[in-house]
Amino acid sequence: MLLRRCGRHAMLVELDSLAEVEALHGALLVADLPDVVELVPAATTVLIAVRPGSDGLNRARAVVEAADLSHPPDRTPRQVRLPIVYDGPDLALVASTARLSVDEVVALHSGAEYTVAFCGFAPGFGYLVGLPEPLRQARLDNPRTKVPAGSVGIAGEFTGAYPTASPGGWRLIGRTSAILFDAKRTPDPALLAPGDHVRFEVAS
Repeated sequence: MLLRRCGRHAMLVELDSLAEVEALHGALLVADLPDVVELVPAATTVLIAVRPGSDGLNRARAVVEAADLSHPPDRTPRQVRLPIVYDGPDLALVASTARLSVDEVVALHSGAEYTVAFCGFAPGFGYLVGLPEPLRQARLDNPRTKVPAGSVGIAGEFTGAYPTASPGGWRLIGRTSAILFDAKRTPDPALLAPGDHVRFEVAS
């Protein structure tokens, strides 16, 4: 673990794995840290920002140094269900690569429970971990210049849904009608947040 100051009111904690990020992020969430105004987990880091003029960084540092990075603390995650239609342009490619039928891909993907490890790339884009091993595949060799909003894809150990139309290289297996990001939605414009548990439900 490595701690770096980020200006006067923030600290970046560098870690070795997503598992350690999850453990530290969870420890910070359950700690009594009223002066922490933002926690931003990423693939191997957690950014902690505090209220200016407070003692928040010192209190947060004490939690960081005492955290058990091998075990996330017990807490009740928010449950999110996303409707999905499995008709993506790469669904057959994913099935062929995994040596599965399309129905087996659908069953595996929709049967798993995922955790939002972190958000990034675009507002509302959650990187979900928990993808079954047979579905873990490389990104496309040639990324698309435009992926439609709501497209659900896989890449490496992650699955996720594109909140808005954008370029992208993930293998697309379906689409969701869920509004993943709405700037006018309060209090949280993004539907997904780190730590949430997510399931994909096949739309009828």
